[in-house]
Amino acid sequence: THVTGNMATSPIGEISMTGFTLVRSNDNLYSTSGLVTGNITTGTHKEPTPTNLITAISDMETAYNAAAGATPDSHELIDGGLTGQTLAPGVYKWTNTVNFSGQLTFNGTASDVWILQIAKDLEVASGAEVILAGGAKAENIFWQIAEAAEFGIGSTVNGIFLVKTGIDFKAGSTLNGAALAQTAVTMIATTINWA
Repeated sequence: THVTGNMATSPIGEISMTGFTLVRSNDNLYSTSGLVTGNITTGTHKEPTPTNLITAISDMETAYNAAAGATPDSHELIDGGLTGQTLAPGVYKWTNTVNFSGQLTFNGTASDVWILQIAKDLEVASGAEVILAGGAKAENIFWQIAEAAEFGIGSTVNGIFLVKTGIDFKAGSTLNGAALAQTAVTMIATTINWA
């Protein structure tokens, strides 16, 4: 696994971050790991880190609720089976699980925004790939997922994932963006690049 960007967990401490061999900073405000290009912060670091993490959790919940509350432009597109689809900018809503294998393309300009409201799980098949076309940016794609997200072996996804429960990255999966979960994130030989 390699993460380019910062990682955090709260209110629990470093004990929850297994496999990273954490080394605390001299000032005890953060930790580092050879697997992370960035800082790792937890609820057991010195203040103001725990207070900052409480604010970050609140910000994540605000973003999740804002995404969930956006007015949809599309309901139940392809019943959630998005393999081979190209999505224009907009707000998409599904009441069931959303899944895809092969490619899913986001086509728009660098300033366009996508919000995907998913009431159940997101299932990305092994080897599946999210393609950005026309200047679309990962930082403008918001996946609001009410249950869990699973990224299959060797899959590549783009966007900001706001997940109510857990995120499971299978071996060799890649995320360009951010993974924010309210319970747990599991990574096996995963690459995450902050967008």
